[in-house]
Amino acid sequence: MPGRPCTLIAYYVIYSEPDDELDYRLLHLDRSLTELIEEHKPDSVAVERVFSQHNTQTVIGTAQASGVAVLAGARAGLGVTTYTPSEVKAAVTGSGTAGKAQVTAMVTRLLKLDAPPKPADAADALALAICHVWRGGTRARIAAAAASRRTRS
Repeated sequence: MPGRPCTLIAYYVIYSEPDDELDYRLLHLDRSLTELIEEHKPDSVAVERVFSQHNTQTVIGTAQASGVAVLAGARAGLGVTTYTPSEVKAAVTGSGTAGKAQVTAMVTRLLKLDAPPKPADAADALALAICHVWRGGTRARIAAAAASRRTRS
C-alpha cells in the first residue's frame, strides 16, 4: 500500500570484476543472490525491467543480470515482479522522470536513514524494493482477479 512505512532490514551490493569472464560474473551473481534469498527468506523478488538505452552493451549486460535475478527468485519458489525505472521513480518520488538525486533523497527519507545509501546503485535497489512493497500487492490482486475471471468464462 503506498505510503505504508518501510523498515530497512539489510541491503547488499554484489560486486564482480569487470575484467572477469561473463560466465563467471553471472555465476557469482546467481550464487550471491541464492545465498541472500536463503539467509533472508523474502516473500517475493522485484527486478528492474530492462529498458532501451543508447549503449547496447549496457543493455545486454543489464538484461543478463536481470535474467539471473529472475531465475534465482523463481528457483526459490518466489513470485518475481518486474518494474520499469519510471514505475520505480513514480512510486518513490511521485514523478516517473525524477532524477537520481531525487530518488536517493526520497529513499533516505522514507527509510529514515542517517545518510544516503552507498554506492548510488544501492539507493536504486532500495527504491525498487519500496516500489514493490507499495505496488506489488495491487498487482497481485489484479492478476488474481483476472485469473478468476478467465476460469469462470
